[in-house]
Amino acid sequence: MMLLTAQPLSKQAFSPFGQVIEIDAVASSFDINGGNAQRFHDLAQVDVEDQSGRPLISVFRAMPRAEPVQLTLMERHPLGSQAFMPLTRQPYLIVVADDLDGRPGTLHAFVTRGWQGVNYGKGVWHHPLLALREAGDFIVIDRGGPGCNLEEHPLTEIVSIAPLG
Repeated sequence: MMLLTAQPLSKQAFSPFGQVIEIDAVASSFDINGGNAQRFHDLAQVDVEDQSGRPLISVFRAMPRAEPVQLTLMERHPLGSQAFMPLTRQPYLIVVADDLDGRPGTLHAFVTRGWQGVNYGKGVWHHPLLALREAGDFIVIDRGGPGCNLEEHPLTEIVSIAPLG
């Protein structure tokens, strides 16, 4: 069994796999609604147009995983990106992998601060949602339309995520 250690989620560390969706000092923002609200603009690059795709907005409810979390498969969406924005402030795990000749390569694990979202780039290997300690609801923006947009690949060995403390 392989042991993987999760690092804190950051824009720089996650950039090979997509974007971190968060409000920070570099986010473009401006006042709207007569100055009663602030819009944080264009935080992720939604990519869903391949093969006449269209954007879908869904809510996923992830059940908590027992620790240490064990991984047995990875998935990817070859026709579009997939964005997850949590509706609660509970930390959750993100596991992504480099592509190695059409299968998952080196695994990378991240733990969010609870309010951070992610947008997996088109074709990026990732593990399905990994809620910790409590169920979590997520707004998900991904691709609908014709074509097969899901590939799953079982891992050759069970991977365990180090306890998160």
